[in-house]
Amino acid sequence: MDDTITTTDIRLREGASIAQRLVMAGFSAAVALCFTPGLFTHDTTEVIISVVALVLGAVFVVGIMMAPAVVWIITPDEILIGQQRPFGKLHTRVVAKDDIAGLQVPGSKRAKARFQLAFTLASGERLTSPPISDVTHVHDTVARIAAQFDVPDVEAPINPLDASNAEMRLGEPLEPFPARDIRIVAMIAVALCAVPYAYKLWRGLPPGPVDIMLLPIGAIAAFAVYRYANLVTGAFWIIRQADIRVERLWGDGSLRADHIAGPDVKTINVERRGRSEDEHCIVVIRLHSGRRFRSPRIGSRLEARAVGTEIVRRLGIGAESNKI
Repeated sequence: MDDTITTTDIRLREGASIAQRLVMAGFSAAVALCFTPGLFTHDTTEVIISVVALVLGAVFVVGIMMAPAVVWIITPDEILIGQQRPFGKLHTRVVAKDDIAGLQVPGSKRAKARFQLAFTLASGERLTSPPISDVTHVHDTVARIAAQFDVPDVEAPINPLDASNAEMRLGEPLEPFPARDIRIVAMIAVALCAVPYAYKLWRGLPPGPVDIMLLPIGAIAAFAVYRYANLVTGAFWIIRQADIRVERLWGDGSLRADHIAGPDVKTINVERRGRSEDEHCIVVIRLHSGRRFRSPRIGSRLEARAVGTEIVRRLGIGAESNKI
């Protein structure tokens, strides 16, 4: 199929690489193996728990390793669909232009700026594509596909990261936690740390060093919650032409805004936060001043690269600073 691909074709992929599959499968296997000591006990309950854990671990490993990789190649006249499992045969399908009756672009429940193409065929069958990797050009991609397949009345999706927007928005607008909720959490922290001390007094026993140590720890934890809870609300990026506005909250809930201009950027690159490259990639900007800004979570590495590339274009960042 690769020999027939031209530069006007649209390629969509879904499925983890072999390296990613091995990491996830290894993690699942390690968790399952932690329960193996229970197999060598004489406790029936522990043996049952161990067997169930091992079976579930094996199911997860097989499911991860055998998940299919899917590739869609959308040409002006047809859609070529390829699906292959590890160590399996390649299954292909061709959907002709005349077989396509409708097109919708549903969003993802897990990622706000992730979109797929849902084609309705003349037979009534519904085919859903892998996610559109270039999240900054979803409108153009959908309009182009609708035009070349002559599909009318395709509703354009609401995409906060589309390059056609004057302002691209990463994350959600920030709001401070209600003061009442913060006070409740602070009181819970104090109460939890005071429980062992109070229990010993209630039983007429002398509190131990750990019980006494927990009292100031509870007070410190309550103060930290009350003073710094709003710092964990994250960041909200507004990407405009020539600058980025980064909004965050101070501990007291007041808004803090920083601005990033192109000449201020030392490097820009994509990093992974967490184990999965399919869900937890972000854009990281380092300034000449030494400060570092991490974007809200974007999605896969391809999606994060698309956002980073648009940031480079809007801010006019030089090639020497572009590490995407």
